[in-house]
Amino acid sequence: MEIINTEIPGVLLLRPKVFEDHRGYFLESYNERALAFAGFTPRFLQDNHSHSRKGVLRGLHYQITQPQGKLVRVVSGEILDVALDLRRDSAFFGKWLGRRLSSENKLMMWIPPRFAHGFLVLSESADVVYKTTDYYAPEFERTILWNDPDLAISWQVTGNPVMSQKDMAGKRLRDAELEL
Repeated sequence: MEIINTEIPGVLLLRPKVFEDHRGYFLESYNERALAFAGFTPRFLQDNHSHSRKGVLRGLHYQITQPQGKLVRVVSGEILDVALDLRRDSAFFGKWLGRRLSSENKLMMWIPPRFAHGFLVLSESADVVYKTTDYYAPEFERTILWNDPDLAISWQVTGNPVMSQKDMAGKRLRDAELEL
């Protein structure tokens, strides 16, 4: 598996080796030993699967305690996946990174703990699966406003995306509770 550094230290893209033939393809979406050899050693505790239709925006979610690292991949469709650095001690605090992940390009994105995460569905529908390094704790979950003007995230959407009430009520980064 190829590990690709991004412009925000800690956020990685992973490109699996894909073996294709007349039947289809095979890939390893996770191999602890191979990734550990490359220095990538998170411990995963939970797997999640999200199915959404075109125009759905989920996020930007984070937890103020039990922060979750996430290894995100798309098994069908295409999304714009966004990571927002919430590490106050980071030179990249408040910076975001967006990448297209799809069942076609098979890229995965590693989003470390202390980042907010969100995605927009670009295809007719998308199935997104991700491993997390800690358990979901709804009492600690918070949401950054998807269209916070201070962040100026380029979501590549016209009009308003389809969102939950919780996500529409997110806070601007400058007003957000980041850690307990």
